[in-house]
Amino acid sequence: MTDPTLTRRRALFAAAALPLAGALPLSAGLTRPAQAAADPQGPALPLFQRFRLGSFEVTPLLAGTRTTDKPQETFGLNASAEDFAALAAQNFLPADRTQNFFTPTLVNTGAELVLFDTGLAPEGITAALAAAGHTPDQIDVVVLTHMHGDHIGGLAGDAGPTFPKARYVTGSAEHNHWSQAGNEGFDTKVKPLNDRMTMLDDGGTVAPGITALAAFGHSPGHMAYHLESGGQRLILTADTVNHYVFSLQRPEWEVRFDMDKAAAAATRKTLLGMIAADRLPFIGYHMPFPALGYLEAQGDGFRMVPASYQLLMEG
Repeated sequence: MTDPTLTRRRALFAAAALPLAGALPLSAGLTRPAQAAADPQGPALPLFQRFRLGSFEVTPLLAGTRTTDKPQETFGLNASAEDFAALAAQNFLPADRTQNFFTPTLVNTGAELVLFDTGLAPEGITAALAAAGHTPDQIDVVVLTHMHGDHIGGLAGDAGPTFPKARYVTGSAEHNHWSQAGNEGFDTKVKPLNDRMTMLDDGGTVAPGITALAAFGHSPGHMAYHLESGGQRLILTADTVNHYVFSLQRPEWEVRFDMDKAAAAATRKTLLGMIAADRLPFIGYHMPFPALGYLEAQGDGFRMVPASYQLLMEG
């Protein structure tokens, strides 16, 4: 005897297999290629990330990023091509291209807005500030970790100084060097601001809770900065480290832009060793955005552990 339920089920399947009245067979509907609903927009990154450090509010700002070829012409000058390629492969990186990031950091102390470095040009830093809800005329203090063009470039443009109400702070050794160097970038961007510039040395204070750390080598007076608020600490390493793999895992590898390469390598080992030993978060100017992470000692070098939610949690 035929099961009526099965009969009805077969009839439903058969009906579903038939084209609807007036509908074209599937093959007839594919006379032209299918098109996406929207054009691809390309890779993108946010322009800021914000977190609390005690009573401070800290905002890394992406003032620019770019892809460059032949990374070993910048990193690992004293490494063999084989060793460079092997380290890249171990870290899932190409050996022939790299991505560079430019990350000024904004710190709201509750009393002042303090900006560390300014990127390559006014357009980059002002766009990142705008995304984070700030305008250049709100900046109270601009700290220059050193005088390379990708750190001072945003100070001024065709419209004049970018931060019209700010006072400026930099290391005395750094300023003294570039004052006598005949450098166009320094002469056009920094010198006009000298009457609003304060110099400091190792251990000098920018504002309560913000202290300079001598990190010489990358440039003659290059400074890192120690932030502390409510018992929480953070290190801004600036250009102590220029790549999250090639300069961290191999701190002895020479970097093209380090002016005193031996001193820069020694500084890396000392400062990074302190960060790792104290388990402190750090922001590195050229690290992958948001440039925030921790360090684990690994052989003669260090491994970066990117921050996830550690500093995003309230309370």
